[in-house]
Amino acid sequence: MAAGADCALAASGALTPESTQHAIGYPTLFALVLLGALLPVIPTGALVSSSAAVAFHHHNAAVASGAVFAVAASAAYSGDALLFWLGRRGTRSRSGSRWLDRMRRQVDPDRLARAEDNLERHGTTVLTVSRLLPAGRLPTMLACLLAPMPTRDYFRGNIPAVLAWTTTYQVLGTLGGALFPHPWQGVVAAVGLTLLVAAVPLLWRRIRDGRARRRAAAR
Repeated sequence: MAAGADCALAASGALTPESTQHAIGYPTLFALVLLGALLPVIPTGALVSSSAAVAFHHHNAAVASGAVFAVAASAAYSGDALLFWLGRRGTRSRSGSRWLDRMRRQVDPDRLARAEDNLERHGTTVLTVSRLLPAGRLPTMLACLLAPMPTRDYFRGNIPAVLAWTTTYQVLGTLGGALFPHPWQGVVAAVGLTLLVAAVPLLWRRIRDGRARRRAAAR
């Protein structure tokens, strides 16, 4: 997460709000979000919210914000589609693939089981929820691959998921940019809001798991 903040801070400090399109670096934003879909260690949410915070201070904020949204959404969708396609190749190959094996290693078996259950009950609508939850995207994608879900169905169902994800971080970034007069302050606020939003589901899951363990111990 810090890497995304540093990237956005450097960009916002180096250039004026009037040249935000250069500060954000739309091709760079696209490349990083796309890469983040393949390698989840990249803080894509922080990148999008930081870019949106800087775009808010552009002299034509509506155009700059729209460009950030379009670039981020298309990059996220392209990255998901590429990762799903690579994983699909693994399910169809006797020797598997390193991408499918990597996803299996990164996904906890219990989370995969829950994702498979949710997919069976709710279909592609779980893609939207999983995209908004921390570390929720990969278990659901893996469940779709193992189902196996037709590629066309996944691509179609992932459209609202990506739009919801991009909208969430765009709103956080815009809110952060609106709170302060300088772009770098907005970036800090946007990253802070992103961290807070990401922490809430994790905290709730920890509380819920703790209650479940106490109930089991009391029996």
